[in-house]
Amino acid sequence: MSTASVFIAGQFRTAERTEPVIEAATGELLGHGSSATESEVDDAVAAARAALPAWSATAAGERAALLLRFADALLARSATTNELCTRENGMPIRLSKGANGMFPAVLLRYYADLITAGGDEEIRPALIGHTIVRREAVGVVAAITPWNYPQALAAMKLAPGLAAGCTMVLKAAPETALDALVFAEAAAEAGFPAGVLNVVAGGPAAGAHLVTHPGVDKVAFTGSTGAGRSIAEMCGRLLRPVTLELGGKSAAIILDDADLAATVKGLKNASFVNNGQTCHLSSRILAPRSRYAEVVDAVAALADGLTVGDPLDKATDVGPLVSDRQRRRVLDYIDIGKAEAKLVAGGAVPADQPHGWFVSPTVFADVDNSSRIAQEEVFGPVLAVIPYDTEEQAVAIANDSEFGLGGTVWTTDADRGTEIARRVHTGSIGVNDYQLDVAAPFGGVKSSGLGRELGPEGLAAYQQLKSIYRVGPA
Repeated sequence: MSTASVFIAGQFRTAERTEPVIEAATGELLGHGSSATESEVDDAVAAARAALPAWSATAAGERAALLLRFADALLARSATTNELCTRENGMPIRLSKGANGMFPAVLLRYYADLITAGGDEEIRPALIGHTIVRREAVGVVAAITPWNYPQALAAMKLAPGLAAGCTMVLKAAPETALDALVFAEAAAEAGFPAGVLNVVAGGPAAGAHLVTHPGVDKVAFTGSTGAGRSIAEMCGRLLRPVTLELGGKSAAIILDDADLAATVKGLKNASFVNNGQTCHLSSRILAPRSRYAEVVDAVAALADGLTVGDPLDKATDVGPLVSDRQRRRVLDYIDIGKAEAKLVAGGAVPADQPHGWFVSPTVFADVDNSSRIAQEEVFGPVLAVIPYDTEEQAVAIANDSEFGLGGTVWTTDADRGTEIARRVHTGSIGVNDYQLDVAAPFGGVKSSGLGRELGPEGLAAYQQLKSIYRVGPA
């Protein structure tokens, strides 16, 4: 991993500029990744632009066959990829096997099936004659991905974009620059034409150059709300289509009839998944005042009972954060929380983890929803437990946020929970669980983003519509 590379026009090239990649659990050097220069971004976009006419004209069945070979090639590398991602960002290996190993292949196969089953055109009768409504590839796509789910979030852009006939420039985060090249290796093995997929890594400067590049037709970004606002402004000036999947501060509404043992078991995933480094996790726990003390004790016990340690150990529940900078950010929020509320679990660096970027799972009680730890995205294993008196108040508190990405409702009455879910202003929400469904749209409202990924809607995001009007019968 000592030689940093970029993948442009079907070829691996030694990176012009590099940046160290640090192992999250040890703080030691893992390897060197590319830190893309403007000239490398220019070359990647030029390669994608040159490949676009032939790729967008390739029959859907041929594109689907390549996607299936791509999926197979990724799966063949999955064991190595899982471990590499875990070492880069601290994701527990049990989660990495699904998110980084299986999920990209599942998505590629889903979109291969989707484009095989559907046509590019439909005929609609008109008052005079008829109209052919045609779906065409939007063009060259800048896919900009974060470090928290590096393979999964990249695949959520690459799979539908490639399926639609777009050519892609994937810009990975510098923290996970190494695993991004797995996509390049697998694409080359699958036989994609040169330039259809190009892979670089780099920071904000490379991202800004890519977003505003005149050769880019669409931007697909996952990351912080702050960065998303900047990208939205750039794309707005350029009238460039953009999909933004941004931050969240989702609420878990525990209803008064909830089975608390089952709820806490579910919150282990819904609220602490990936060490708290997940945009949609339920980090605000809304508890009925009649059961508030009981809920606080149960959530605190959950946090205290989680196994914190080596993310490569299958027994680990919570690994390290991705970087020292991220840990400092989370610890600063914990200090803010100590001044705003009551600390009932965690709140420090684990004493038995002297190396790496660990933070103990942390829970605050007696939290007011107007406080910073209830309103701002911490992006770490930190929960705020907020009391409510009525269902109406619970929904109002859940909606009293600039974000709207995920959420959960916990109850023994699924119909009741579903009615509550319908009233929460968010892009997705689960009843007694939370999972992403590859066949259903995922995305946010308010400051959590624009547009949707996954499902048929995810494919449509990479297509543009053309109407061809014709006189006479179809």
